[in-house]
Amino acid sequence: MAILHRYPFIFIFIFIFILPVLSASDPFTEALFSLKSEFVDPSDVLNDWVIPKEQNPSIKIHACSWTGVQCDQNSTKITGLDLSLKNLGGVLSGSQFNQFVDLIDFNISHNSFSGELPSGIFNFTSLQTLDISRNNFSGVFPVGISNLQNLVVLDAFSNSFLGSLPPDVCENASVKVLNFAGSYFSGPVPGAYGSCKNLDFLHLAGNLLSGYLPIELGQLKTVTHMEIGYNFYQGSIPWQFGNMSELRYLDIAGANLSGSIPKELGNLVKLDTLFLFKNSLSGMIPFEFGNISTLLSLDLSDNLLSGPIPDSFSNLKDLKLLSVMYNDMNGSVPEGIAKLPNLESLLIWDNFFGGTLPQELGKHSKLKWVDVSTNDFVGVIPPDICSGGELTRLMLFSNYFSGGLSSISNCSSLIRIRLEDNLFSGDISLDFKILSDVSYVDLSGNRLTGGIPSDIFHALNLEHFSVSNNPNLGGIVPEKTWYLPALHNFSASSCNISGNFPEFKSCKSLSFIELNGNHLSGNIPESISFCENLETLNFAENNFSGQIPLKLGSLMKLKFLNLSYNHLSGSIPTGNTFKSMDSSSFLGNPNLCGAPLMTLCHHGNGISEEMELGSKRNHKVAWVLVLCAVVVILSGFLFGIFYYRRQSVNRHWKLVSFGGLPKLTAADVLKSFNSIDSVETLYPSNSVSKAVLLSGVTIIVRKIEWGTKSSNLLIDFINRIGNLRHKNLIRLLGFCYNKNLGYLLYEYLPNGNLDDKIGVKRDWGSKHRLVINIAKGLCFLHHDCHPAIPHGDLTACNINFDENMEPRLAEFGFKIISAMETAEYNGLMDHDIKDDIFDFGELVLEIVTNKRRKNGGISIHKTPKDVLLNEIYKDNEVSASSSSSKSIQEEIKLLLEVVLSCTASKHSDRPSMEDVLRTLLGMKP
Repeated sequence: MAILHRYPFIFIFIFIFILPVLSASDPFTEALFSLKSEFVDPSDVLNDWVIPKEQNPSIKIHACSWTGVQCDQNSTKITGLDLSLKNLGGVLSGSQFNQFVDLIDFNISHNSFSGELPSGIFNFTSLQTLDISRNNFSGVFPVGISNLQNLVVLDAFSNSFLGSLPPDVCENASVKVLNFAGSYFSGPVPGAYGSCKNLDFLHLAGNLLSGYLPIELGQLKTVTHMEIGYNFYQGSIPWQFGNMSELRYLDIAGANLSGSIPKELGNLVKLDTLFLFKNSLSGMIPFEFGNISTLLSLDLSDNLLSGPIPDSFSNLKDLKLLSVMYNDMNGSVPEGIAKLPNLESLLIWDNFFGGTLPQELGKHSKLKWVDVSTNDFVGVIPPDICSGGELTRLMLFSNYFSGGLSSISNCSSLIRIRLEDNLFSGDISLDFKILSDVSYVDLSGNRLTGGIPSDIFHALNLEHFSVSNNPNLGGIVPEKTWYLPALHNFSASSCNISGNFPEFKSCKSLSFIELNGNHLSGNIPESISFCENLETLNFAENNFSGQIPLKLGSLMKLKFLNLSYNHLSGSIPTGNTFKSMDSSSFLGNPNLCGAPLMTLCHHGNGISEEMELGSKRNHKVAWVLVLCAVVVILSGFLFGIFYYRRQSVNRHWKLVSFGGLPKLTAADVLKSFNSIDSVETLYPSNSVSKAVLLSGVTIIVRKIEWGTKSSNLLIDFINRIGNLRHKNLIRLLGFCYNKNLGYLLYEYLPNGNLDDKIGVKRDWGSKHRLVINIAKGLCFLHHDCHPAIPHGDLTACNINFDENMEPRLAEFGFKIISAMETAEYNGLMDHDIKDDIFDFGELVLEIVTNKRRKNGGISIHKTPKDVLLNEIYKDNEVSASSSSSKSIQEEIKLLLEVVLSCTASKHSDRPSMEDVLRTLLGMKP
């Protein structure tokens, strides 16, 4: 004080200059400012988190005005910190957390924070809500959660935590929401979780949890929502779960559970959703489920359940979804199912159900989706199935249904109609003027008559239409068929269709035409050149005449052409499209000549140069012919003996042709293999070879073997593979097999694979198109095949190039075939699809880095994004500083985001191929 009295100007200096600075730096603001220094904030969303240089003295906390900071009314306490959805990242030390003892809500969800979660977070002793969901925190979840005695909500969904679930969380009696889903927690579910007295929501799905489900969970009397599936438990569902009296939502899908479904679950009388699909549950569905009158959605699909649908299900008046597909159930569908007033989706495909469908199905409810395919149903389509006016999908294929189609003729809401492989008869009585939204119609493999409806051109959204293998269908191809703007696939083979082929108009979407095995006549129209996206054209075994249109050669995307066994004449055009076809495309046309046929085209005098013989040579020729006749007779005798000896071997072989092996038998195929010159081993394994068939077609042959138990399942799956058509998939032409041995006959693509050519210099646009075409093929397998077909081994070696250097996916589905060979196939699992997504991400990375980052799906997440971008810029000769390449830089950034999301460590974080393709198609290189 003596100094201040002696030097009063010092007091004035402190008052004017020092005190304002100190008052601006309250401990809470300083702590938050320190916390900001640990953030990665690329969007600069926290730009207002600054300490002013000058401020009047105040007891209020300056940070109360900052983004995401919430304070009490007096701004003297920080009560909330909400930084969700701010695109923030970084590693948190937690050193500042001891300042926030008054914090009630802490939310940093939907960001990119990583590293271990600091244990200092448990210094928030007043905390009621802790939301760290959708980040990338890793390591073991820290000890100390029990310190938060006021905690109500703990949401740690979608992170990368390891180790055991924290066992002490339920020491907090106030906890109502507990979400540890979507990480890598392992070990058993703690039995102590059954002591959470006030718990309302429990979510543990999508981890690596194992062991038996604890019976103590049955003590949770207040829980209304429990999701604990997509883990790797053992054993069965505890019957004690039937004591959870307040439960409304129960999901234990994809959890490796076995045993029977406990009847005690029928005591859950407040339940509205029960998902137990994708397990190995066996036995019958408990009759007691009929007691759950509140049930809205029941999905028990993809299990090993047997027996019938319980009659008690007729009591489930609120039921909207009933799914028991892909089981071993049998019996008939109870009549009471048809009387459920709220039923929208009935999915019971791939079982052994029989009898007739309830004839009042659709009369009492607004059905939206009916799939009863691949069963043993008989009888007619229920007459009122469309009366609700909302039916969009009707799947009845692979049954024994009969009768006509009149009950769906005016069903204007239908989008997909699949009735193939049944016994339907009569006219195709679909009114396409009313079915304006229909996109997919498959009526193949029935007994329909009366021809293709002439009003088909009204179905402006029709993409797929198939009536193949209706041998008495008759009629003509309607004149305006090719006016359909969205038509992609038209198949009407073996239908006894006659008449001239109509002219093409607007057919830019058309990629697949199959009309083989009919009686079509006249010329092939020149207007076929309008179909610029045509990939498959099969006119084999008809009565077409005249010359092959020259303009057919302008279809650059045409991959498969079959004009065999017609009455075509003249020379085969010499365009590039025709050069890529082999002789099997043109066989059986006696007046057709030119490559690739061995028949040489004649001069004007009708005699080719090579066959012109002088009269002086006639006698010599006669003697040669006599000698040849003797040789032929002897050869025939010897062949008869040889054939007799081989007959016992070959008679058990069958050949299934998928449109690429016309007029060949199993014996023909086997005979080709017996020729030493026709087979060439391509790989170290003797199971894959190249062969030339007797017809001159070059193919790839893969040998497979299987046990008796796998036979039917394997052959059914191979038939599915063989019937797939997509421009980015290699075609399976046929399957030659006996009881335990078979040969898969694939088309041969001569231009090698991506692994051989990945070092070839490509511009950015070429790489982008390559990635998109691979994505299209994989997307087709995942989303247009039902059920989905995982590729199983998506690598550069399995991307082949066709004659136009377009990529085709090879070896798809072979992982399933291999599992079926050894009877180890356990059905499609979600991770099979997600593994494909990861492989796709790695493959794209390999393409854009010119193979430099092969198998880099894990390592890229350890590399800073800016480093990755600079590497890819360099690999593609893109200047990071050039304004002219700015658009390519943005495309590379977006593609890198795709790669990073596809290779996310958690399956649940990986996008679907539909989402990936949508993103890629949004890029415009």
